[in-house]
Amino acid sequence: MQGNNDLNVSSFKPLTRKLGVMSSELSDSLHNFYPYDYYYHLSRVDRANLRSFLANNREWVQSNRDSFNSRKPFLKTFYKDKANFFAVEEKDFFLAINPVFQYQQSFETANSDERVFVNSKGLTLRGRIGKRVGFDAYITDNQERGPEFFRERVAQFDAVPGAGFYKPFKTTAVDYLDARGSVFINAGKYFDFQFGYDKNFIGNGYRSLFLSDFGNSYLFLRMKAQVWKLSYNVLIMELVPQTIHISAGNKVLDNKYAAIHHLSLNATPWLNVGLFDAVIFGRKNQFEFSYLNPVIFLRAAEQQNGSSDNALLGFDYKLNIGRQGQIYGQFLLDEFVLKEMKAGNGWWGNKFGLQVGTKYIDAFEVKNLDFQAEFNVVRPFTYSHFDSVANYSHYNQPLAHPLGANFRELVIIARYQPTPRWSGQLKVIWWKQGLDSANSNFGSNIFKLNTTRSHGDYGYELLGGVSSQGLNTSGLVSFEWKENLFLDGSLMYRHFTKEGFATENTFMFTVGVRINMVRREYDY
Repeated sequence: MQGNNDLNVSSFKPLTRKLGVMSSELSDSLHNFYPYDYYYHLSRVDRANLRSFLANNREWVQSNRDSFNSRKPFLKTFYKDKANFFAVEEKDFFLAINPVFQYQQSFETANSDERVFVNSKGLTLRGRIGKRVGFDAYITDNQERGPEFFRERVAQFDAVPGAGFYKPFKTTAVDYLDARGSVFINAGKYFDFQFGYDKNFIGNGYRSLFLSDFGNSYLFLRMKAQVWKLSYNVLIMELVPQTIHISAGNKVLDNKYAAIHHLSLNATPWLNVGLFDAVIFGRKNQFEFSYLNPVIFLRAAEQQNGSSDNALLGFDYKLNIGRQGQIYGQFLLDEFVLKEMKAGNGWWGNKFGLQVGTKYIDAFEVKNLDFQAEFNVVRPFTYSHFDSVANYSHYNQPLAHPLGANFRELVIIARYQPTPRWSGQLKVIWWKQGLDSANSNFGSNIFKLNTTRSHGDYGYELLGGVSSQGLNTSGLVSFEWKENLFLDGSLMYRHFTKEGFATENTFMFTVGVRINMVRREYDY
């Protein structure tokens, strides 16, 4: 569907349910009519996935919805339709409430006899008022003891990946709430607004060098304008700066702020390009109102303010090849001086990141066999700042890549869905990184002030510092027993070496069950 402008400019995620339904219904209609049926042929699995997606977003579906209904509702009130535990649908009002649950039990062969588990339970709801106002909410109570390298990360950064405030649980486990919610307003044909507490993602890859959903949720206002072949997003965020003993829960946390702009253009039906800029306000509890201007170039505003906030620029692209291939990438620029780059002296201030990736859909003409390969590299000191408030982070976690900086990474993923209910995935993540020690700063830890460099202004090469290398491989098999109810089985092997330390090997076997919830991953 290379001619679909709405999908081609969709680098800023998540997408709206309305857009997803419109595109899915278009795919369904094209599948049934010549000559599109030849080019956009949907397999049996594709059609089942399409029906499932529409059933889970029925409030926006315009086509026949009879197939969504259950044959035997529970107590004549619950599960009247296959996807929703409880739903109300009137002329100008829709509400769906669903349970959220996940339990994983793992066997880990590492230097620990404690069992690894995830126990999450809660509920989610979504609704629509008329045609222009929507809302959603999601809350879970979670107890988790991750593998040993997960626990080491929690101890190092005082943060649970993907979560916020937490409490100790059973000595080495954690207990935390995950609460999110948003209000959506459609302000006419071209404008959408979202105000909420949640996460966002910018990019077309598995990782993002601009903004990822790896860390904790945050309060934000998102404004989107889409017209012609252009999509323009403005994101204003309230964040939490690096905080010592953040899990103590006995103090009011400070705030910092960020503004992000992303412009996406469909240059051709097969090429999309985007421009990104962001600034982290380097002042605690003080909002800089000049950054609210939705069209100004943030670097110019920063200079006019006479400030030295942390400003970043970026360029991204997505190149569709035929009907099965895609090449995508990002280039992030934190700071760069061409003269210093040409000199080749390892100037610390040449801070940038590069991503190159590819996707192959229905690989080798096998339906629903998809491949993805991605390479990421980030120079030392990228995302860091001389002010601890202005580093590119939130709640003691990176806003972009989980490794921080000073690394190379290769991600390879194969996904296969042979039947509507069975699916599998193989994933290999390899990385090499130059780490900092307790008494050195070679630019990998974005929370360290970049004024505390280990040796002056020069001599900082990619992967310099304490040498480390990691390999994280995993295999997953999932069975969808009922709509949105999955049984999972997985194997994971992680090998990590660090100069001067013993090798860490982790083998983990996991079984789990989940409903209306994505699977907990340990992909770092």
